[in-house]
Amino acid sequence: MAGPNCNPDVDVFLHDLQQAFKAGALQRLVLSKYKGDEADLNRITIRPVQIKEQTLLSFLYEYRTNHVTKNVALEEVIAQLQAWLGSDFHNAHLITDDWEIQLSFSKKGKVLINKNRNKQPVIASDSKTTPLELAHNRSKLRYVEQGRPYLRELGITDANGQIIPAMSRKWKQINKFIEVLSTAIQQTGLDKRDELHIADFGSGKAYLTFAVHDYVSANLGVKTQVTGVELRQGLVDLCNQTAQKLSLAGIKFEQGDVQHFAAQNINIMIALHACDTATDYALNMGIRTGAEIIMCSPCCHKQIRPQLKSPALLAPLLQHGIHLGQEAEMLTDGLRALLLEANGYDTKVFEFISLEHTSKNKMILAQKRKTPRDNSEILQQIADIKAFYGITEQCLETLLQN
Repeated sequence: MAGPNCNPDVDVFLHDLQQAFKAGALQRLVLSKYKGDEADLNRITIRPVQIKEQTLLSFLYEYRTNHVTKNVALEEVIAQLQAWLGSDFHNAHLITDDWEIQLSFSKKGKVLINKNRNKQPVIASDSKTTPLELAHNRSKLRYVEQGRPYLRELGITDANGQIIPAMSRKWKQINKFIEVLSTAIQQTGLDKRDELHIADFGSGKAYLTFAVHDYVSANLGVKTQVTGVELRQGLVDLCNQTAQKLSLAGIKFEQGDVQHFAAQNINIMIALHACDTATDYALNMGIRTGAEIIMCSPCCHKQIRPQLKSPALLAPLLQHGIHLGQEAEMLTDGLRALLLEANGYDTKVFEFISLEHTSKNKMILAQKRKTPRDNSEILQQIADIKAFYGITEQCLETLLQN
């Protein structure tokens, strides 16, 4: 079965793919690290689908701005993969009911293959994916697969890969977070890197930390080192034990907080629900370490509120405590976004997930610009806003000046 690559590892990989497809054990194949001529193509995800009593392979071409689906017979797929692997795509991740197989090509053309048992239990043959489910999966893009082992270990799914009802809100949060992160990674070009360093401050029980590690390493095929930083030593120990139980490489947990943690060369900095000025310390760290992506979900806006001096025109509106609190929150996060803009980031502030899932639902997403801009106008806007509301100090601004 030697193809254009003439490499026995590639032949074994393609043989395993064919055998899994014919046995009905193929879950998915992800092609990443694209080096071809289509500038906007990021990766291709391949899954089995049932169409008119025939099982085909559905190719989901994931471009930066849209997705395209094509259905192909197995024989055509093998021929296409022989041409692609090692030339257009330098990473392929095959997941079957029994195995996870990673095929990668180094810059010098060396072929590396890593084959491990899939630790997710296989559902009995009479419960295998039905044609209806195959057809349904064809049209749905999932950023997180329910069958991933870490979801079971963290209590999100049961032994059969089904979402535990009490964890449905957390499952939605994980999916939405990975969706946002995926878009940011593609827009910044981090999916083209050979290796990524990611830090998650206030990682807690590490639902999102494990999800990020799994998405970047398994779905994108990028070598990654994820560090979860958590103040509570008990959670640090628990999460490290979980990573060891799953035999995961490239993820670790350390005791500490964002104000004192020494971070260097971080590509993606995450800090969700950091209370009050802890968000400012996280943003400052992300900026100073040169992170290409900064993701923060602010909480407890206390610093600016006592400084506010209501302008005469707004005083009747802001006499109510709830309105004053909302105003302080808007000003705090608005100034943070402007300071990020002034320090070389394109910034968005948006609702992360709806209020039914959590009351802390705002996300600040900053993506580092490739070319610098004049920031004098933004700095003047910040000064004018502070003067208008009588704000004498904003924590992030102070940290950036030191």
